[in-house]
Amino acid sequence: MSKQPIRIGILGGGFGGLYTALRLNQLQWNGSARPEIVLIDKNDRFVFSPLLYELVTGEMQTWEVAPPYEEVFANTGITFRQGTITGIDLATKTVELADQPSLTCDRLVVALGGKTPVDGIPGVKEHALPFRTLGDASHLQQKLRQLEQDKTDPIRVVIVGGGYSGVELACKLADRLGDRGKIRIVDRGEDILKGSPAFNRKTALAALETRKIWLDFSTSVESVQPEAIALLYKEQVDTIPADLVLWTVGTEVGQLIQSLPVAKTAQGLIQVKSTLQIEAFPDCFAIGDATDCVDAEGQLLPATGQVALQQADYCAWNIWASLCDRPFLPFRYQPLGEMLSLGVDQATLTGLGIQLTGPAAYLARRLAYLYRLPTLNHQLAVGFNWLTQPLVNALAQQN
Repeated sequence: MSKQPIRIGILGGGFGGLYTALRLNQLQWNGSARPEIVLIDKNDRFVFSPLLYELVTGEMQTWEVAPPYEEVFANTGITFRQGTITGIDLATKTVELADQPSLTCDRLVVALGGKTPVDGIPGVKEHALPFRTLGDASHLQQKLRQLEQDKTDPIRVVIVGGGYSGVELACKLADRLGDRGKIRIVDRGEDILKGSPAFNRKTALAALETRKIWLDFSTSVESVQPEAIALLYKEQVDTIPADLVLWTVGTEVGQLIQSLPVAKTAQGLIQVKSTLQIEAFPDCFAIGDATDCVDAEGQLLPATGQVALQQADYCAWNIWASLCDRPFLPFRYQPLGEMLSLGVDQATLTGLGIQLTGPAAYLARRLAYLYRLPTLNHQLAVGFNWLTQPLVNALAQQN
């Protein structure tokens, strides 16, 4: 009987999961048999989330931001299985799938990410829109088209959360809606972009002020209603009209992660070793938003795409090392800077000794993300479209 190939199962196709799969496929396995790499995700497309905001303004198209997994994995040997994961047994490294046979692996990577919490405050789940997935972006587009067609004036938008997502969304929406938009950001803190470099924070505040976006600091949400939101400020509750409420606050793990019998933080995040292995399960690894992001120096890291991308490199290496009798590498995070989109053709960038704003930062951000797109073929297709789109638009205007 022929020996079954080693199987590596990757659960979740976000930044951590997808780039772990691609990196594993690039490694040299020498005399070892090349393993079977299987990525499982409930969706059929990978979402390059930092560019999701460009869908709001039509600066980019869905195929650019969210290529199908089948397209990404073409000619790689990586297997994609679309399905809903219903159970994970870390001891046997077995994954249960809805309406599909279970999958048993030799190595397992848990990269299921998180979700935006919408429970706990009355009306949020029913009347507010999160902005994390391609489906969320689609729902927002539909709602905006409806409001624009209904000639609602002004279109009153409340964005809950003054973090990266809230600020980027506010600027994009302001540029799309123009004078018809009346936008405000609500945050419980006393400033936007907590933890962001001072230069980016200052630039973002200026961008919000230019667009006349109202900022409600030290303010919390009491409830969300069909066409209004109740805000608490200094023990006083005010209910203000809102045509659209966007919820960009926080990240929580899903039920699957909650049910795993592993050490977790108070927030329910999986605690991993510096090698990204799960305690007590050395053949199982965990990366991304569902993990306690701490590097080898003990530095607590934010749940960002940049962190997940770097974790993917280390995770792939350590899986390879475990199968090829090589030394493991502790995860060491290298901060490469921070970029924010601040509207159409505007951005801010800080990192590696560089500070940029305006169109120059926007171009640098575009090029950096183009380089980070998952495959060369996708990079070329998107890059060609960016180069030719201005010409196509000019010809369309002439006709």
